[in-house]
Amino acid sequence: MAFLFEKPPGFNFNAGQFMRLTLIDPPETDAEGNARTFSIASAPYEDNLMIATRMRDTAFKRMLKAAAPGTRLVARGPYGSLTLQEGLSTPAVFLTGGIGVTPFRSILMQATWDHLARNMTLFYSNRRPEDAAFLDELSGLEGKLAGFKLVGVMTDMAGSKRAWDGVRGRIDLEMLKNHIEDLTTPVYYVAGPPGMVGAMMEILSSAGAGEVRVEKFAGY
Repeated sequence: MAFLFEKPPGFNFNAGQFMRLTLIDPPETDAEGNARTFSIASAPYEDNLMIATRMRDTAFKRMLKAAAPGTRLVARGPYGSLTLQEGLSTPAVFLTGGIGVTPFRSILMQATWDHLARNMTLFYSNRRPEDAAFLDELSGLEGKLAGFKLVGVMTDMAGSKRAWDGVRGRIDLEMLKNHIEDLTTPVYYVAGPPGMVGAMMEILSSAGAGEVRVEKFAGY
């Protein structure tokens, strides 16, 4: 589920950063507390701040889902360094799964807005196409964003109601080799749950990758 907030005056951030949101005197709370950290899924040029999160049965997310327009929250940040390095022509490779795609949505939308010409590849893993947040929007960037390629990866198409003629399986070394000419050249950006991040780091280590930037999404 995605949530849109009015951008506070003077709130500036770089694509790929995150913020911490706190509910103000919510009618319900629990042991997990009234604050959460979210990647900013919107791009800096967009008028609103957007987050997108997998919904769990916690008091925080129940209150967020039930919040009426005009509800006020406290936003702190921005934080984080999972940002695209400026002024470099080095290829960028993004590796993510599920809702871990949010910082990359921000980066790629901003790159499109800025008419950035740079080789960028997004490997985006999900169980099924209908589980993949922003999939259609990201697919639409191919052809609009020079040098961009989306490699959508589906791990379990059983029960899917959408056709899929793209890649199936799991992101592994052979898959990277099929799409990246020289695995030692790019800057890699990895975001997602700790288990996926760990698996991607092992693959990149075996590939001889150089610079790798990481953000782990725990407990979302």
